[in-house]
Amino acid sequence: MKRILHPGAVLFLVTSVILCLFPCFSAAQDEQPAIRFVRNPDAAPDFKLTGLDGKSVTLAGSHGKVILLNFWASWCGPCRAEIPDLVELQNKYKDRLQILGLVVDDDDQDAIKEFAEKFRINYPVALATNEIRMQYGGIAALPTSFVLDAEGRIVQKHEGLRDPVLYETEIRSLLGLPIGNVKVETFEDTGQIFLKNAERASELPGVDLSKLTPEQKTVALHKFNAESCTCPCKYTLAQCRVLDRDCQISKAATAKIVAALAHPHPAPSKSAVPAKSSLAAPPAKEKEN
Repeated sequence: MKRILHPGAVLFLVTSVILCLFPCFSAAQDEQPAIRFVRNPDAAPDFKLTGLDGKSVTLAGSHGKVILLNFWASWCGPCRAEIPDLVELQNKYKDRLQILGLVVDDDDQDAIKEFAEKFRINYPVALATNEIRMQYGGIAALPTSFVLDAEGRIVQKHEGLRDPVLYETEIRSLLGLPIGNVKVETFEDTGQIFLKNAERASELPGVDLSKLTPEQKTVALHKFNAESCTCPCKYTLAQCRVLDRDCQISKAATAKIVAALAHPHPAPSKSAVPAKSSLAAPPAKEKEN
């Protein structure tokens, strides 16, 4: 059967290819490599789906294990490229790791089953609903993977194709296994993992706050989190900037807010108000004796 790409397929594919060019470790050349985890991670939204094998697929069913939650599609080239590595990771750490594959933008279940058999996928695969997709931030690129600790909290998110060494290093660290000369750093989630946490951000992609005073910056950030973007995303301006750096609507709206705060319109001066005498009623005549 001929496959027809979903309207968003091209955007996802291009974004994924660009993202896979980024370095997998947060280390400059000749510096000690590092992995990064969220400092105070939030619990991952649970779900209950039916896998390709007819069995239930949930996060709760893998509680106590490290979980790699992988959103993918069979038409996505980078997704296909990383599956053999995920299969190998599942084999290597099968007793303490659970990979879950959630398929998006691909509803041909028979074709997905055939694909899973061809690639010998050894972990549960299920079709994700739109509700689940939105709970996890909309899934702006494919593949997108969430790394969960043994308590079911999301400690990292990766968009695009990544070196399997990165995944394995993160998994080993969460399992308390040696990771060699790699240090573990932590960071505050300001929308990178959950868009709801964009309200914590003090900086946003593509937004120049350098000309604002600290007080004006606070006001601007409040407005970014209070006002909605008018693009189809339905998120706040802050969330839209985190999710889609190329959105010209949220970029223009945030720039307008910054400009209004940096160059406020002067209040009308008293001299501009008509003289009181020109508006006053004529004086009353004195009463004659």
